[in-house]
Amino acid sequence: MAEPQVPGVRDAGPSPFPYGRWEPLVDGLRDGYRSAEPYPHVVLEGFLDDEVARAAADEFPRPDATEWIQYVHVNERKLGKSDRSGIPPALGRLIDELSSPPFIALLERLTGIEGLLPDPGLEGGGLHQSERGGFLNVHADFTVHPHHRDWQRRLNLLLYLNPDWRDEWGGHLELWDRDMSRCVEKVAPVLNRCLVFNTDADAYHGHPLPLACPEGTTRKSLALYYFTAETGPLKVRSTEYRARPQDGLKAVAIFADKWALRAYDAAKRRLGIDDRVVSRILGLLGRRKRR
Repeated sequence: MAEPQVPGVRDAGPSPFPYGRWEPLVDGLRDGYRSAEPYPHVVLEGFLDDEVARAAADEFPRPDATEWIQYVHVNERKLGKSDRSGIPPALGRLIDELSSPPFIALLERLTGIEGLLPDPGLEGGGLHQSERGGFLNVHADFTVHPHHRDWQRRLNLLLYLNPDWRDEWGGHLELWDRDMSRCVEKVAPVLNRCLVFNTDADAYHGHPLPLACPEGTTRKSLALYYFTAETGPLKVRSTEYRARPQDGLKAVAIFADKWALRAYDAAKRRLGIDDRVVSRILGLLGRRKRR
C-alpha cells in the first residue's frame, strides 16, 4: 500500500491548479485584495478548471461514507476531516498543490505576506461539510497553531464544491465589520468559487443561519490555513465567537460556549489532544445515550 503524500509535496503528474490562468492576473488583484472591506480578501470565480472542480465535488465523501470529526456545539454544527491519509485522491492532490511552493509564492504575491507556511496536519481544516440545519456562528479564527507555538495564523483559503447550489438554501459566508455592527459582504458557496482572506484577530466571518438545503444535500468546502513562523511572543487566542446585533438572548449562549471552547483549546495545546480523538469519544457517548 502506497504511503499517503504529505501536503506540500507534489507528485510528478499534471498540476490540478491552472497557474497559466492566474499567474498573469495575480498582480492586478493585489491592490483590490489589500484594500478590500471589511478586511483584506478576494473572491476568485472559476478557481480551477471546470473538470478538476467537478472531479473534486464528485469525489467528496458523504457524511456516512467515512469517519468525520463532529463539530457540534452551540456555535457550530458541521463535519470536518483533517486526516490526510483518508482524503480521496483527487482532493488529496489538490490539497498537496495548494500547499506547494509555487502556489504559496502566488499567495505571497497576492497578499503581500512573506514566509507563508502550509499546515501539514490540516489542523481545523481539510474537508468541511454541513447537512441541513448546519451553521457556523460568526467568529474570528484562532491566532496561533495549536501544535506549533511560533506559527501565527495569517490566511484562510476556502474552496466551495457545491454543484447546483440554490440561493434560498443559505450557507452564504458573511464577512462582518470589525466592531460587529453589520455584515459587509456575503459569499454564496457555489461550485469552484474560492475565497482567500486575512485571518486578523478581528476578521469576523461565518454562516450563522441554519442551512435550508434538502435532506441528502450538503454544503461542502475545502479549507486550508496558512501561517508564518514568528520569533517574538505571540498572543494565543482560541476561536473568538461573537453575537450579531439581532441575536438577542442567544448572545448569552454564544458567550458561554465560547469560554467552554477556550478551556478545551487550552487543554488541547497543553496536552496535545487531537480533535479526532475527542470526536470519537463524544460519538461513543452519544450512541450509548441513544440506546
